[in-house]
Amino acid sequence: MNFDWNLITDLRAMWVYSFVRNAFEAGTIISVVAGLVGYFVILRRSAFATHALGHTGFSGAAGAVLFGVNPVYGLLLFTMSTGTGIALLGPRAANRDVEIGTVLAFALGVGLLFISLYKGYATEAYSILFGEVLGISDSGVVFTLEASLVVLAVLAVIYRPLLFASLDEDVAQAKGLPMLGLGVAFMLLLAVTISIAVQIIGVLLIFALMVTPAAVAVRVTKRPLSAVLVSISVALFATWTGLFVAFYTPYPASFIIVTIAFAIYVVVRTAPSLYALLGGRVARGGRRTIPRPSHGAAKEAGPTAPSEPPLAGSS
Repeated sequence: MNFDWNLITDLRAMWVYSFVRNAFEAGTIISVVAGLVGYFVILRRSAFATHALGHTGFSGAAGAVLFGVNPVYGLLLFTMSTGTGIALLGPRAANRDVEIGTVLAFALGVGLLFISLYKGYATEAYSILFGEVLGISDSGVVFTLEASLVVLAVLAVIYRPLLFASLDEDVAQAKGLPMLGLGVAFMLLLAVTISIAVQIIGVLLIFALMVTPAAVAVRVTKRPLSAVLVSISVALFATWTGLFVAFYTPYPASFIIVTIAFAIYVVVRTAPSLYALLGGRVARGGRRTIPRPSHGAAKEAGPTAPSEPPLAGSS
């Protein structure tokens, strides 16, 4: 398919194919959920947990292939079990790294066992490593939608206490919020979100949708609602643009989505420093101005001397 620089024509040409429609539908659903859940990942300092759940999900997919089950179900089982274990072992965000690393090492070991026991070539399991967005079927889109609705419904119920607990754990605990229950609920939501997101982006690149858009959002705004909207917008832009470019180029969609999200983060991350640097140069090269004192300050200082001496011979 050739790209003719007419976006309307190009989009119509893409939309003829059912696999493209499925990719855009699933990508849109996943981007919304990942952008929303990813904001809480940043607030709760759970980026490492996202990384760990993605890799343990691969172990679950390998086990599902070994037993002849759909890899997505094995992915869900392992991510939810791992997420629950992480939440129970490390109820506070500041103390989770050791627990996450311990659970991750065990889950990867189990995954290696599953791969070694499987006598064939685990194509479906390996495809989860990098995602296969252009291979999502109609049933896959339906499953993604159903799982996403469950995540959004639960998140709507626990949104306010979860936000409070994420912003200040000590105060939330002092107020009597169920910190352990909120932690388990969030990790389960994160596990389900990762399980559906790996279809489009893959386990190894899960940060592109789960962490990077939210990292951009918290640098752009401090308001929770605005940050959520920015996070979702960045995820949608990266996904839609990545799918569009991937259709007309030989490059993988996952790579393009990751590159776009990373580029946006780099721009947002470096823009303040660049602005300050350029602003300093303009100030040094520009004309110096002397601020005028206020009326009250002039009264207190009394009459001022003339800035220049009178010319000779003047009256």
